[in-house]
Amino acid sequence: MEKIKGLIDAPFTPMHPDGEVNYAVIPEYAALLARNGLKGVFINGSSGEGYMLTEEERKLLAEAWMAAVPEGFKVIVHVGSTCVKSSRRLAEHAQQIGAWGIGAMAPPFPKVGRIEELVKYCEEIAAGAPNLPFYFYHIPAFNGAYLSMYDFLRAVDGRIPNFAGIKYTFESLYEYNRCRRYQGGKFDMLHGQDETILPCLAMGGAQGGIGGTTNYNGRCLTGILEAWEQGDLERARALQNYAQDVIDVICHFRGNIVGGKRIMKLIGLDLGPNRTPFQNVTDEEEARLREELEAIDFFNHCNK
Repeated sequence: MEKIKGLIDAPFTPMHPDGEVNYAVIPEYAALLARNGLKGVFINGSSGEGYMLTEEERKLLAEAWMAAVPEGFKVIVHVGSTCVKSSRRLAEHAQQIGAWGIGAMAPPFPKVGRIEELVKYCEEIAAGAPNLPFYFYHIPAFNGAYLSMYDFLRAVDGRIPNFAGIKYTFESLYEYNRCRRYQGGKFDMLHGQDETILPCLAMGGAQGGIGGTTNYNGRCLTGILEAWEQGDLERARALQNYAQDVIDVICHFRGNIVGGKRIMKLIGLDLGPNRTPFQNVTDEEEARLREELEAIDFFNHCNK
């Protein structure tokens, strides 16, 4: 299977003020991401509040992104849910509309506590789109599935024909690299933490990744890959440290899903509020968010 090179963005779901999905802004959104060096989108995931959308909304979003993206821009659809039958239908729909691939994280309920449970869950979903690469989205902080991904690869190898790899959003660089080296690099290990791109590059991985802060800081993050390829370690290190500065700011405003989504408004693309039960950024907080970003000269570095 083709391995992804470059960074894929995990977009926010645009909302109207009343909390309904705003599909009309997606063409402008797609153009902004492509203009700033991103290679595709992984929609309806954690940044996109996917579990808080209806099945119909998720399908309409997938169709809207497919209609909006430029040629060669990859659309990967997150289809995970607490209902495996719903996930299977979403996978079937993704294949029908011509998406590049699909992915799923472990469900938040019931908690998956064994490798076999996770493999079976992925197996049923992936079978809904047998012609598309399937990625498991490893983000245990969201669902409590603190399982060995190396053991998962061993269990899934040869069992799911369209299994492509893992979007790895966890802190263990050791396990990430161990999975990357499995069977000589058999599977695509997509790097999922924007704050550790450079160390993973140094270990020989992270040729492809999926990020959340790429929505507004993609120029910086793609620059890390470019500097590394050019052998400019000092520039790569400076850009990685700047990416951390930005992440430090959003941590003051309930993280990327809430604070990051409001940053989109500050760079000129208002994607609206988050859905309940997220606590949205207030006007007062927005003013402080802007001040903190100005203090690190963000608006001269961000996506344009």
